[in-house]
Amino acid sequence: MRVRRFGRSYAHPLIVLVALPMSANNTRFGIIAGRSLGNAVQRNHAKRMVRETLRTLLPSIKPGWDVIIICRRPILEANFTQIQETLSKLFFKAELTDRTYSS
Repeated sequence: MRVRRFGRSYAHPLIVLVALPMSANNTRFGIIAGRSLGNAVQRNHAKRMVRETLRTLLPSIKPGWDVIIICRRPILEANFTQIQETLSKLFFKAELTDRTYSS
């Protein structure tokens, strides 16, 4: 709730990223897939894809942030590489990382 209210948001057709700096040394993530995304199977699939993408990008993310990732409906048709590039660009825009993903 605090992150959504006071954080800064960065939008993309696949994902909305909301970030808020915090004083701790770690970065926390929350992934949201609402009912508008589809049924439970589709929502869980979208969240699994985002979680797996986060695992690959985690080493390059700066500590000290609370981050919410909101899945949008087009993510259901996206592949892993598209999600990875999208998250990488959003993290770079939000200044959570120093580099963008390059294949």
